[in-house]
Amino acid sequence: MKTAVLGFGTVGAGIYEILKTAEGLEPGPVYVRRGKADEPWKTDDFDAILADPSVGAVAEAMGGLEPTFDFARRTLESGRHFVTANKMLVAEHGIELQAIADRTGGAFLFSAACGGGVPLLHNLALARRGDEIRRVRGILNGTTNYMLDRMQSCGMDYGEALKEAQALGYAEADPTADVSGLDALRKIRLAAAVAFGILPDGCLNEGIENVSVEDIRFYQSKGLVLRLIAKTARTESGVSAYVEPVLFPQNAPEAAVSLNNNLASYEGRFCGRISFSGQGAGRWPTASAVIRDLENILSGARRMLPERTVSAAADNGGEKQRYYLRLPEAFAESFPEAEPPEAGAADGELRLVTKPISVAGMHALAAEIRQKGGRISFAALEE
Repeated sequence: MKTAVLGFGTVGAGIYEILKTAEGLEPGPVYVRRGKADEPWKTDDFDAILADPSVGAVAEAMGGLEPTFDFARRTLESGRHFVTANKMLVAEHGIELQAIADRTGGAFLFSAACGGGVPLLHNLALARRGDEIRRVRGILNGTTNYMLDRMQSCGMDYGEALKEAQALGYAEADPTADVSGLDALRKIRLAAAVAFGILPDGCLNEGIENVSVEDIRFYQSKGLVLRLIAKTARTESGVSAYVEPVLFPQNAPEAAVSLNNNLASYEGRFCGRISFSGQGAGRWPTASAVIRDLENILSGARRMLPERTVSAAADNGGEKQRYYLRLPEAFAESFPEAEPPEAGAADGELRLVTKPISVAGMHALAAEIRQKGGRISFAALEE
């Protein structure tokens, strides 16, 4: 199956290279920006790709929403297959694109959009056919895991860890999507869609921007390891979906995930907990996931989203857990049932441990405190 590649950056170049030797696949034309078509097999004319009857599939590695969505829509409307590593595209237009694929007979697969080479979405799509998926969770962002690992293993502060991650190419010049938790949230939304047939909206995310080196030292004194975790689960009225810092005991699998690695898990009614770990981004891990989707198309796969997948508001009010807090003393009354831990904080701040509180409640209280000018850092306690 001849496959055109959209984009020739880090991932696109990797896809093109693997296509040369992948069984049953061959590289087609590569779409590049205007003025960059410096080889006969490159083109800046997408219409020329669709006009080539030998092209059976398109692999997208451009990123963004436009013109990517337009190219995806037109590819599927032509009856061709479309695979992508673009989590933003799938989160915004995945249901619409799947509907087009269903109508025209094309395939729409996107396992590389969550976890890079970690085969979470691929296996979720397989597992849900014979099992009831109950929850999905994991370390889904390598940038923040690298930063937290360096802060905890080397004593770096937030700024030092971020600068090092940027120097190594793990963090972008603008790291907002990573450190805010937005990147991980986009990925867990896709996991919810594949596992439960619900693409949740209105999800909650707390990143690592408010984690200080003093917080890390305090957690370490308690024998705890901090990780940024994305979670989704079935609830009575739909699905929960959120991202937040979580504290684990030192013997937990998440505590052992170092540097920029990922760890993704799902729990099924019959299979129990299944976990995958590895590189969550980069040229070869992500490109290999795209190739895996193309190989699955050769085997007859046409979709990852369940039939009748819908968008719905996330339900984050039912799950309750305890949280460690650092906040100004003046706002302690917001948590009247909190218990003070063994050690406090300085400069007019307190450290508290809450009684079980809903995820929605905790995030709402933190937002209210910040709106009033208070600084707060919180992390869920895995128990």
